[in-house]
Amino acid sequence: MKSCSVLIRGYNEEEHIGRLLSGILQQTVKDVQIILVDSGSTDATLAIASRYPVEIVQINPQDFTFGRSLNMGMAHAVKDLVVIASAHVYPVYPDWLEQMLLPFDDPQVALTYGKQRAPQSAHFSENQIWRQWYPDEPRPNQNNPFCNNANAAIRRSLWQEHPYDETLSGLEDMDWARWAQEQSYTIVYVPEAEVKHLHHENWHGIYNRYKREGMAFKHIYPQEKFGLGDLIRLWFVNVANDFRAASKEKVLGANWARIMAYRFNQFLGTYHGYRRQESLTWELRRAYYYPRLDPGNSNHTRNYAPIRYQDEPGSQTKPVEENK
Repeated sequence: MKSCSVLIRGYNEEEHIGRLLSGILQQTVKDVQIILVDSGSTDATLAIASRYPVEIVQINPQDFTFGRSLNMGMAHAVKDLVVIASAHVYPVYPDWLEQMLLPFDDPQVALTYGKQRAPQSAHFSENQIWRQWYPDEPRPNQNNPFCNNANAAIRRSLWQEHPYDETLSGLEDMDWARWAQEQSYTIVYVPEAEVKHLHHENWHGIYNRYKREGMAFKHIYPQEKFGLGDLIRLWFVNVANDFRAASKEKVLGANWARIMAYRFNQFLGTYHGYRRQESLTWELRRAYYYPRLDPGNSNHTRNYAPIRYQDEPGSQTKPVEENK
């Protein structure tokens, strides 16, 4: 059985961090180093994490970017295989880590990433996006650099050759994957490595997320364009597709307005992101990475019993005894 480090990025995640850490300790892979890179939490995140076998690395909010926090965490990792997770995800199955690490038997594999699904309370359009991005079918040798560091794994030895770009406002994962493919390494999508992603955002948060990703995409691919015509065309196409899917599931009446609003904020944010190329000041960091959040599935099943969590996300679950 392989061993790994698990690198978690978090900020004010008291609602979710306990469930993720509990899920990690229930994995079939037992030789696990857990690292939490915390970017200035003011709630009970650190108190909850301290009840588990977690190494805590802190980064000042003023210094935060996704790439910088990952580089700090990777520097503390002691295993060559490092699984990266957001603090607001949790594994569905106890073989999450095992499945994520299996492709690394091939020395040409540089990165793997797993399936993500949203809870029933998530925006309908968000679920549609994730079903498109994370299908039930594996991609054993993906021909593009798409991936997502909310649920991924890389080789630390390759990270030492090429750390994450700390200047990007987002998409540091795709930028690193592009480099790996340019070096003739392989990216593997593993749908069995499934997590639930609790992505509760208000409209401004959705707009900001796609805006910072638009900024990053334009930085990585400066030749690409996203004009007003793209915004209008993609809004109509995606709203129509979501309407059809919601109608088929008999939930259109409850979701039509939210579908239109979600897709509008998605593509408006992307449009503005392509036009805002500037350095990440503290004001921009605060706007992009520290949003005000609203409180707040796939039908595919596996022949494998899921983890039975006893409490809701963030509850003060007693940690499982650490293996000696």
